[in-house]
Amino acid sequence: MKRYCLKALARILFATLLMSAATLSHAGTKVGYVQMKVIMQSPQSLNVGKKLMAEFSPRNAEVEKFKKQIMDKEAALEKDAANLSQKEYATKRQEIDYQKIELDRKKTRQHEDFLIRKQEEINNFQNNVNAAVTSLGQSEGYDLILYNTGGYIGPRVDVTDKVLKLLK
Repeated sequence: MKRYCLKALARILFATLLMSAATLSHAGTKVGYVQMKVIMQSPQSLNVGKKLMAEFSPRNAEVEKFKKQIMDKEAALEKDAANLSQKEYATKRQEIDYQKIELDRKKTRQHEDFLIRKQEEINNFQNNVNAAVTSLGQSEGYDLILYNTGGYIGPRVDVTDKVLKLLK
C-alpha cells in the first residue's frame, strides 16, 4: 500500500513537472528530456555488466571448482562406503558436510560482494549520466532537462542522443 502511494505521488509530481515544463517552454524556456531506457541500453551501460562479469568470473570459477571437488568426494565416499568402517564413514561425511557449509559461505560472500560492486558501478554510471545532463544543460542553455519516465515526450525536447555523445 505504501509503495502504491509513493508511486502515485511520483506520477503526480512528474505530471506536474511536465505541465510546468510545457508552460515554461511557451514562455521562452528551453526544455529537454532524456530517455533513460535508451541510456540504459547504451554501450556504456552494457559495459558495466561486462566489467562486473570479467571481475567476478575468476571467483565464480573458484567456487564452481570447489563445488565439483565436494561432489567428487561425496561420490567417492558413497562408492567406498561398503569398504569403510562406520567411524571412517562418519568422519569423511562430516568433513564433506563442513566443506558444504564453507561452500555456502563462499557463495554468500561472493554474492554480497557482487551486489556491492554492482551498486557502486550503477552509482558511478548514474553520476556520469547526471554530469553529462548537467554539462549539456549548461553548454546549450537549457532551463530544464527531465529524465526517467514520462507519458508523452515530443521529439523537439528529446536530448537523449546528445547525452549519449557526452557519455562517450
